[in-house]
Amino acid sequence: MKKQYDFSKAERGRFYRPGARFNLPVYLDPDVQARLASAAQKRGEELGSLVNRLLKHEIELQ
Repeated sequence: MKKQYDFSKAERGRFYRPGARFNLPVYLDPDVQARLASAAQKRGEELGSLVNRLLKHEIELQ
């Protein structure tokens, strides 16, 4: 790394995009992922769809 960086020509917010959406990665424990992947395969469903459905169901219960 340099000792100093020149920010004199920097522009604040140059890469800011209002309304930008970010997909957050979710890291599952290996045993949980294996169990959910197996359940999704048995149902003929994508793993992400199954996880979203389960989370939505859990949120409704609270």
